[in-house]
Amino acid sequence: MLTLFQAMRVYIFALTFIIFGAASAQTTVSISDRPKLVVGIVVDQMRQEYLYRYYNKFGNDGFKRLIGDGFMVKNAHYNYTPTYTGPGHASVYTGTTPAVHGIIGNDFYNKKNGKMVNCVEDSLQKIVGVASGNGDVSPWRLLSSTVTDELELFTQKRAKVIGLSFKDRGAVLPAGHLGDAAFWFDSGTGRFVSSSYYMSKLPDWTEKFNSLNLPDKYLSQEWNTLLPIEQYTESGPDDSPYEKKYAGKTKPTFPYNLPQMRKQNGNFDLLYMTPFANDYLTEFAKAALEGEKMGKDDISDFLCVSYSTTDAIGHAVGPNAIEVEDTYLRLDRNIADLLKTLDKEVGAGNYTLFLTADHAVADVPQYLKDNKMPAGYYNENYVQAKLNEYLNGYFPGKKLIANVSNEQIFLNQDAFQGNPKSTGLDMFIVSELIGKYLLTVEGVANYYTEGLLRQGNYNDGGVKGSVIRGYHPKRSGDVVVVLEPGWFESGSIQGTTHGSPYTYDTNVPMLFYGKGIKKGVSVQYHPITDIAPTISALLNIKFPSGCTGNPVSELFE
Repeated sequence: MLTLFQAMRVYIFALTFIIFGAASAQTTVSISDRPKLVVGIVVDQMRQEYLYRYYNKFGNDGFKRLIGDGFMVKNAHYNYTPTYTGPGHASVYTGTTPAVHGIIGNDFYNKKNGKMVNCVEDSLQKIVGVASGNGDVSPWRLLSSTVTDELELFTQKRAKVIGLSFKDRGAVLPAGHLGDAAFWFDSGTGRFVSSSYYMSKLPDWTEKFNSLNLPDKYLSQEWNTLLPIEQYTESGPDDSPYEKKYAGKTKPTFPYNLPQMRKQNGNFDLLYMTPFANDYLTEFAKAALEGEKMGKDDISDFLCVSYSTTDAIGHAVGPNAIEVEDTYLRLDRNIADLLKTLDKEVGAGNYTLFLTADHAVADVPQYLKDNKMPAGYYNENYVQAKLNEYLNGYFPGKKLIANVSNEQIFLNQDAFQGNPKSTGLDMFIVSELIGKYLLTVEGVANYYTEGLLRQGNYNDGGVKGSVIRGYHPKRSGDVVVVLEPGWFESGSIQGTTHGSPYTYDTNVPMLFYGKGIKKGVSVQYHPITDIAPTISALLNIKFPSGCTGNPVSELFE
């Protein structure tokens, strides 16, 4: 018969076994219980504040569903400059910044051959799906792996990874190096196409989708406001002097008669300038889900969707236009449609989705100026011409500047190398002379030389830290220019752009929804580079190779 002491020992041992055994079983379940599908949505040029400004006009099944039933990070920012589309998509999916992944712009100066190159340009590839067009692309310039790459590596390439966008870079960079396919819009034919990097011919489901000729359907209608125009109180007047006019229009106002405008606006190019491009991409995403049977087995798949037309329209008319508001109200319906399809095809609770943007956007500087706000325009070509004159006074007859682009100045290395009278001190002097001149130019806030940036700390705060994290020593310029808030490089007082280190360009949505995501909201600061490690942690896979971000800890607490 057991003594009381022996009985207590048996009881404690049994209880310990039950507790730790249950915890072990729970851990095993949580590690293996991955979502069947991850869906990454990037909305080109979307501000975080659009979620608040248009909230009351959204339906219940799109953005409101993601906000109410998901987790929203309100204080998410790009932590580098320049805030452009190519670097943005690369940063979301690699979990790092241009200083590491190397995508320093949409197009940037190639120091090796002295030419501008596109961030996904690859002369070794050919277009697939049409006879000619924009298809010589691949992710080869991307120097880090992506979360989608890591999923492919983890599953021994049995996962399906698909990237979709109107822009090639919006499809290629998210799909990563190991993606099964990336598709983008060919404006010459209205079809979705791909590159020989991925395939030799389009899948049957893609050909079938293209044969529907949906662009002709979309462009045979009128674009008018979804709601009565007087209800668009979140936007400025319809007839605004700060908006660019579409070809064939005397005013930038509704309605837009697309059949009449089509010829003057590049035929299928016009679709890209309407919210119906988002309809088209949503239908294509649904076709990809069905055609590739994504999320149908126990191996997690990854669908990357990038909505681009928000950027095209936003550039033309600015963030206060009714056209932008109408586009987001319609995009809300696209998101609802996609969620409904995911519920049906993959199953509610079986997929994880995140939504973010590749950058935000500035207000139209002329609008700010007219309302007594600090803003202005910087003419890069004029500054380059005056800078050459200035330098010629110190170094007569020498061409010292090779290129000025993306607010970076590239020195002509031939002017220094191979010259026995030239030293490294000359380059330092020229860089500082350039900087001193730039500080005399209205709208220039500061400059940073290569030497300063290479010696800087990657984790520095403020604008300097943003420049450091966006600077790749092999690809970036010798001098980086930072403009004052509200200023940007442009030759037009209509429309707007992005690219700065300021909050109007950096604060973007960061929404997580679905399997493994609890309901909630956080106002803690999170750089956009936290998305990839968060998804990696949910999938229990390695972080991308260059990852500098961290999982959003609030999701796991």
